[in-house]
Amino acid sequence: MTIELCAEATEYGKQAVRALRAAGGDELVRWAEREPARRALVATVLGELGAWELEPRRDPVELEAAAALCRSTGYWATPYPVAERLARPVDSDVDGLVVVSDDEPAAAVAHLDLRWAAVTLDGSRGSVVVRPPGASARESAFVTALEVSPVDTGGGADLALALVLPCWTLLGMLDRAVELTRAHVLVREQFGKPLAEFQSVQFQLTDAEVERRGVDMLARYALWSIQAEHGDALIDALALRSATLEAAEAVFRVAHQLHGALGFCDESPLSWLSRYSLPLRRLPLGSVATEDLLARLAGRRGLTGLFSDPGEG
Repeated sequence: MTIELCAEATEYGKQAVRALRAAGGDELVRWAEREPARRALVATVLGELGAWELEPRRDPVELEAAAALCRSTGYWATPYPVAERLARPVDSDVDGLVVVSDDEPAAAVAHLDLRWAAVTLDGSRGSVVVRPPGASARESAFVTALEVSPVDTGGGADLALALVLPCWTLLGMLDRAVELTRAHVLVREQFGKPLAEFQSVQFQLTDAEVERRGVDMLARYALWSIQAEHGDALIDALALRSATLEAAEAVFRVAHQLHGALGFCDESPLSWLSRYSLPLRRLPLGSVATEDLLARLAGRRGLTGLFSDPGEG
């Protein structure tokens, strides 16, 4: 079992970070919030990197490149459904795929002229009509209701990839949140010395970093599970999502505590990261519902895990 990303995918992710920085970096999400039509700028930038030619379902290297790309877009809180576009099914003439709940399906796809398909967590596929957003981008983070018309029940094979790639996006957000917090405590002083010198602050940052690194490892394992067409790929994807949601809660809590009031101001990139992480954390299911579904699917057999024999179970 090899869970390290290949050199090509790693470099592709780095190039994506640089390209998005050159295109505006933190300003991308601010521009899009003021003028939602500017979300399309991201598609243009990533298109020049060949993002929409990637075929993660057919090529293992391109799957890893897709994951690295999602992580890079998360780093900038990029206001575009990159993971959902990369998860598009190969047998449908659509631009992207969203995983939705049975009740009140929704996704962060407002203000985009794209064709979407949907899949529920029981594998039912449907065609999508995007309803007009009921709130401003500031209030909704581009989430809008969807009208889903059933098509078939053959979407089970789509689910693992469509759940894993958004977790890579959220992982990129956790990367940046920890990085911003580390930089903040190094320069912010209290009682005449940097916050970073206080042992309690060091403990908090360590806890956040442990959570982030755990998700990093699980994300690579879930990607390997898809590559290997492992029978438990969906369970591994749900386990990753559950761990990512738990880590996001811990990382953003620490980041906001150490930033103080500044972390909730528009002047701070952390504020934007935190707010635009919410659709990823709440849709299609929140933490408790994800854990419940994982428990029902894994049953008494449990998870294979990183250090088990992949052939077991």
